[in-house]
Amino acid sequence: MKLNNQWVRLSPPRILVLGFAGIILLGTLLLMLPVSSRSGDSLPFIDALFTATSAVCVTGLVVVDTGTHFTVLGQVILAILIQIGGLGFMTMSTLVAIAFKRRISLRERLILQEAMNQNTMEGIVRLIRKVVAYSLILEAICGTLFAIRWSFDMPVGQAIYYGYWHAISMFNNAGFDMFGDFRSLTGYVYDPLVNFTAMFLIVAGGIGFVVLSDLVDYRKTRKLSLHSKVVLLTTGLLIGFGALVIFVFEYSNPQTLGSLNWGGKLLGSFFQSVTPRTAGANTLDIAGLRQATQFFIIILMFIGASPGSTGGGIKTTTFMIMVGAVIAMMRGREDIVFFRYRLEQERIFKALTVTLLALLLIIAVTMLLTMTEDSGFLMILFETTSAFSTVGLSMGLTLKLTTFGKLMICFMMFAGRLGPITLAYALGQKKGKELYKYPEGKMIIG
Repeated sequence: MKLNNQWVRLSPPRILVLGFAGIILLGTLLLMLPVSSRSGDSLPFIDALFTATSAVCVTGLVVVDTGTHFTVLGQVILAILIQIGGLGFMTMSTLVAIAFKRRISLRERLILQEAMNQNTMEGIVRLIRKVVAYSLILEAICGTLFAIRWSFDMPVGQAIYYGYWHAISMFNNAGFDMFGDFRSLTGYVYDPLVNFTAMFLIVAGGIGFVVLSDLVDYRKTRKLSLHSKVVLLTTGLLIGFGALVIFVFEYSNPQTLGSLNWGGKLLGSFFQSVTPRTAGANTLDIAGLRQATQFFIIILMFIGASPGSTGGGIKTTTFMIMVGAVIAMMRGREDIVFFRYRLEQERIFKALTVTLLALLLIIAVTMLLTMTEDSGFLMILFETTSAFSTVGLSMGLTLKLTTFGKLMICFMMFAGRLGPITLAYALGQKKGKELYKYPEGKMIIG
């Protein structure tokens, strides 16, 4: 009874932290079972923990090859962990409650509000229903397309299994694959069906469920919310500009685009611009990219996906608020305005806090790893940013990580999936509004 009372008194951020940690621990134990490995041997705890964390935090960094190490049972466990991690454990528990016609309490709605990064509890249960419906429909459609394409390369049963498994991985921006030898989708760099289907799933999972709901309802409402407009604009600009930069930087690189025809160059550029939005799949050799391209991808990974999505990063809206603040300051304006709407100060402070906390985390962990890992600075920075933004792209460092390095990358994946502010609230105590204000002071800036 006392334990139940303590659980009730926990804040929503702490419940989210403990919930995700519990699922990771359960996944670790399941992946350690001998029946989960093809060799019949138990996967070492640190490797099982790393893999479970990567799956639940929908990252895709792996220390063992998914396609060759795990049995079908192990792969199914991974798919379930990815689905729970992508949609959120509170979403899944709410789905179960709805199925059994149990009433969703006020406290559970508060936790859902925190988990979905919403400003209000209004319509939160309705949004959860939409989240599950959209996810299953999109995964089913795109999984079928994958299955049809891969039925030409493998037995039909295997093609169906691969199709739906990879649809779950791509929609949840996890980046896990089962093609073996850590090669991801590099064998399909010329294939338009695989490329466009994967890119659609990544973008659909990355723009957020609120935006998906707005797009589905657009035929009825004929309007989009300010949030959806900013997300769609930013996503389009980042994908287009990212593809252009990668195309220019890698055009003559014989290890990447230089060896491809025009179709392969265009597909490769766009896919590699989409996947840093926290997806983790790749059709180009990441280690073979030029350093300028690798650093540019670090920037794309840092920005990441959008709020309320299956992706990580500081989020597209945070990035646009920071850009808007710079533009407003340069023009001598006091307010940040998007689509004729003025943003409140609280949103600006939150965007600044998220960005600064993310930078500090990445800098601190990168500095630590430079002392423990025998690799170059750019490779370590790439790996750390990929982990925090739950991307899953790697320049090859993952397989060479020390035990300490694996634990630090696990922490970064966990922090990135929950978000730095949620983690900070969980570790500290969120205070209410101040009862008084100090006198205003002046400082010289710049």
